[in-house]
Order: sequence, then C-alpha cells, then structure tokens
Amino acid sequence: MSMLTPVGEPIEMKRYTGPQRAAALMLALGKDHGAPIWAQLSVEEIKELSSAIAQLGRVPATVVEHLLVRFTGELSGRSSLHGSFDSVERLLDGVVPEDRVKEIMEDIRGPSGRTMWDKLSNVNENVLAAYLKHEYPQTIAVIVHKLSSDHAARVLAALPRELSVDVVMRMLRIDTVQKEIIQQVEDTLKHEFMSNLSRAQRRDPFETMAEVFNALDRSTEEQMLGALDEAAPDAAARIRALMFTFEDLASLMPKSIQVIVKNADKREIALALKGATDEMKQVFFAGMTERAAKLLRDDMAAMGPVRARECEEAQSSLVRLAKSLADRRQILLVDPKAEESMIY
Repeated sequence: MSMLTPVGEPIEMKRYTGPQRAAALMLALGKDHGAPIWAQLSVEEIKELSSAIAQLGRVPATVVEHLLVRFTGELSGRSSLHGSFDSVERLLDGVVPEDRVKEIMEDIRGPSGRTMWDKLSNVNENVLAAYLKHEYPQTIAVIVHKLSSDHAARVLAALPRELSVDVVMRMLRIDTVQKEIIQQVEDTLKHEFMSNLSRAQRRDPFETMAEVFNALDRSTEEQMLGALDEAAPDAAARIRALMFTFEDLASLMPKSIQVIVKNADKREIALALKGATDEMKQVFFAGMTERAAKLLRDDMAAMGPVRARECEEAQSSLVRLAKSLADRRQILLVDPKAEESMIY
C-alpha cells in the first residue's frame, strides 16, 4: 500500500486528543525529522507537547501509521514550501503574543539593538573576531573604535596578536572618519555579517533542551527526565548536567545575590523562598540588609499557605533573571556542574 493512499481512521484513534495525536506524531518522526518542527514552537507549545509525550504511554502501531499517512499526505499536497523571516513572522502571528513575536524575530535576525553598533556590541567577541580577522586592519580599526571599551578589549584579545597590535596602532591614528565610510562599513556588516550570523551560529541541542527543561514546571520536568532516563539515559544525564537550577544559586557570590535581589520582584522572592530550604533562604537573607530581610520574612509569614506550583514558578523566574543578568555581565554565575568553576 502506498504511504499516500487514504485510509480510514482506526477505532483506537478516538481515544486520543489533539495534543496526544501531535505527541505521537512527534515521537514517530524522531529527533532528526522532528527537529525542524520543534524549532517552530513557542516555549509554551513545547511545554504542552512535552507533557503530552511524557504521559502518552504505549501507542498502537495502527494509530502511528494513520498519523504518518495523514501527515505525509497533507504535506505532499503542497507544491512547495518557502521559508523566510516573513513566513516565520506570519506563522507566529496570532499564536504568540505580539511582544514575544518581536523578541523572537529580533533574536533570529541577529543581536538586538537600536543601531548597528548596538547590535554589534551584543555579538560574542570570539564570533566577531573570527569574522574581523579576514578584513583589512584599517576596517577592523574603524569597527573596534565604535564598540564600547570593554567589548573592544575582548575583541582585540581574541584577534591574532600581530593583527591586534596593527589594529591598535591604526586606532591611535584615527581622527575623524568620514560619514560615507562609516555608512559603507555599516552596510557591509549588515549584509555580510549580521544577516548570516544566526545561520552561522550552531547551538548545542543539549544546551537548548536544558533551557527548555529549566522553563518547565517541576512535575513536568521530572516526568520528562524520567521518561528520558528510560529511553536515552546518556541524553538525560547530559541535559541534567547542563541545567542551572534554583539550588545552584546558592553557589553565587554574595554580591551576585545582592544584584538579583535588587532586580527581582519582591513578591516573587518571597514566593520562591517560601518553598525553599533553610539554606537557600539564608543565602538570600545574607544578600539583604537586616531590615529588608525582616520585611521579607514578614511578607512570607503573611502569605499563609501557597501552592507548591507557585513557589516553583517563582524559583524558575529567579533562575531566568540570574541568567539574564549574567548575559549582561552584571553578575557572575558559578556553575558547580561545569568543568570550569566559573561561567559567564
């Protein structure tokens, strides 16, 4: 029988909801064939689909075959597919909140920023240096001259030694660069570097999944990791090793905790600590003034009983805040599971 031949829906199919059918299909497609679909989903959709997969259980072969036949048939009915930034934006419109769509599009188009130089300052120094080392030293000097001093220093350190010295000498002689030259450099960066940056960068899929698991609620996370332990124990272990958890915040320097406390919503801290161990509570109290710690204790006591899920969500939110602050180099994250003792 041809894979494209229409078949009647098996009786067992009636037991499965829409999310369960999607979960079974993604399991059948597997990692390689399913990856492009996962990449199109929002965090909330990934959470819902992951939860459905974790609770799916055994699926009859007739159901799997029917789902694959329908999927293949509907896909083959299209004459062609064309992927582009515009098509991604159209797909997300109405499915993801408008502000989230904007954030996603800025991310896949390239580092965010108001101007080209803002965007360039958000590019990893090693990535930028790898691109610049093939340019003329004078061009590199113009570009590095426009960067913030700390980013410029890191880029220069990542360049080959002779080239970086040459660039520094040219930067010392830079007077006023003509507007036309600056515009030409900007255009070159935009078309030859920024437009290809997102394609050139390849993230470790295990890092991506570790971030996804960090965003899951605790019960779903445990279910998914439990299922992975049985299906792919090595993958589960690697994901666990890459996950940065609320408990890992205990390894941060006191100054980093102070920055987190300063930037976090006070009710969120109270909720997070309400469900935390005494050790974790002390870590945060130590990063506050005596008066602020007392007020926080009073707020926690006044809350009365709270749902465990709310505490877990608040803890996950603090982890995301810590990572965001680390990305902006406002704090230093210490990852006890990493081979190196410190990571940015």
